[in-house]
Amino acid sequence: MRFEVVDTEAMEAFGRELGRQLRAGDLVVLTGALGAGKTTLTRGIGTGLGVRGPVQSPTFVLARTHPSLAGGAPLVHVDAYRLGDAALIEDLDLDFDHSVVVVEWGAGLVDDASDSRLEIVIERPTGASLATDTLGDDDLDADEPRTITVRGIGPRWSGGPYAASA
Repeated sequence: MRFEVVDTEAMEAFGRELGRQLRAGDLVVLTGALGAGKTTLTRGIGTGLGVRGPVQSPTFVLARTHPSLAGGAPLVHVDAYRLGDAALIEDLDLDFDHSVVVVEWGAGLVDDASDSRLEIVIERPTGASLATDTLGDDDLDADEPRTITVRGIGPRWSGGPYAASA
């Protein structure tokens, strides 16, 4: 599934809708350039799950757990940007079975953590066309359209709207 979100409000709205569909054991892997909207999407997922916030980037702590306020699964939000291999993810001792785990920058690092996962790629025109080291704060905060590609992998997502095409 591929579609466009017009601004950060739409990104959060997509996250809220997705969060309402997620359950304990679900793994979501987010990929996108710096400033693409990964944390904004995760904030929406947290709202949809009904977790305690605020949902912020876990860049410096690597992972944050947000307990459910509605009796559902907690959200574990991971930033794997500084983690070079899957062994370092394992060292975090994440509760994949009883939580909804969202991993920013996790492509290739958490593929074996679950038999099913959602892979979400966020493309940002400005972020894609400029080297990230030339982006200023105004560029990172720009409210511009993003293209989202969602691909469900494994039995959890087969046959649904996010199922990967054969």
